[in-house]
Amino acid sequence: MELITPGLGLIFWMTLAFLFLVFILGKFAWAPILLMLKERETSISEALNSANQAREEMKQLQFSNEQLLQDAKNERDAMLNDARKIKDRLLEEARIKAGEEASRIVEAAKASIHNEKMAAMTELKNQIAEGSLTLAKFILKRELAEPKKQEEYVQELLRDFKIN
Repeated sequence: MELITPGLGLIFWMTLAFLFLVFILGKFAWAPILLMLKERETSISEALNSANQAREEMKQLQFSNEQLLQDAKNERDAMLNDARKIKDRLLEEARIKAGEEASRIVEAAKASIHNEKMAAMTELKNQIAEGSLTLAKFILKRELAEPKKQEEYVQELLRDFKIN
C-alpha cells in the first residue's frame, strides 16, 4: 500500500530527481532537440515549397510543351501548304511549257508540210514543163520534118517578133 499512498520523503526525492532531470535536459538536451525540430520544420517547409515550385514549373512546362506542339503543327501545316503551292505552280509551269512545245511542234510541222507541198508543186511543175517541152519537141520534129514547113514556121516567128 505504500505505492498507492507514498510517503513525504518519496515525494520530495521524486520531485527533486524530476527537477534535476528537467534542469539537465533543459541545459543539455532541450536546445539541441528544439534546434533539430526547427531544422526539421524548415526542411519540411522547404520541401513543400520546392514541391509547389516543381508543380508550377510542370504546369508551365506542360503549357510550354502544348504551345511548342501547336507551333510545330502550325509550322508543319504552313510547310505543307507551301509544298502544295510549289507543286501546283510546277505543274502549271509544266502544263504551259508542254502547251508551248506542242504549239511549236505543230507550227514546225505545218511549216514543214507547207515547204514539202511547195517542193512537190515545184517538182510537179518542173515535170509538167519537161513533159511539155518533150511533147513540143516531138510535135515540132514531126511538123518541121519537111523543109517547106520549116521555112513557113521561121517566117511566122519573124512576123511575130517584128510585131512585138
